[in-house]
Amino acid sequence: MLREFLHNWNPVVEPVAGPRQSGALPYAIVEGRVVFLLVTSRRTGRWIFPKGSISAGMTAWDSAAKEALEEAGVIGEIGTEPVGTYRNTDKGLLVDIDLYPLRVGEQFDSWDEMDQRLRHWVLLAEARRLLADRSLVRIAELLHRQLTSRRITS
Repeated sequence: MLREFLHNWNPVVEPVAGPRQSGALPYAIVEGRVVFLLVTSRRTGRWIFPKGSISAGMTAWDSAAKEALEEAGVIGEIGTEPVGTYRNTDKGLLVDIDLYPLRVGEQFDSWDEMDQRLRHWVLLAEARRLLADRSLVRIAELLHRQLTSRRITS
């Protein structure tokens, strides 16, 4: 039974009607290598990317950039197309979360949620190890492939 489930399982999230959130996938290019910025969630302490509800009157990507500033203390250039979508639960409801790439331009020493979260810059290999949600790993790998195939430099 498990083998059949895994055979038919599709890791791609198909959109559903319902709540939607947006998040940022903060990254930088350091000495020609892609690094990602992770934060801990407030509730469980797991490593994630900044995310939250889409603020009224804001685009999904601008709201994602706002979450990155509040949760990770970074600003930069946000993409207007999500690099990927994953599904999570919020107060018992399934929520689809679109992650927008954010090339970090500045990191602040203090930020809104610095007393509630940790932040940590990682290479892809460490992101694979720290991210408990495999969907987040898949999205980070996708962005990494996109960035390295373009040969972006610092």
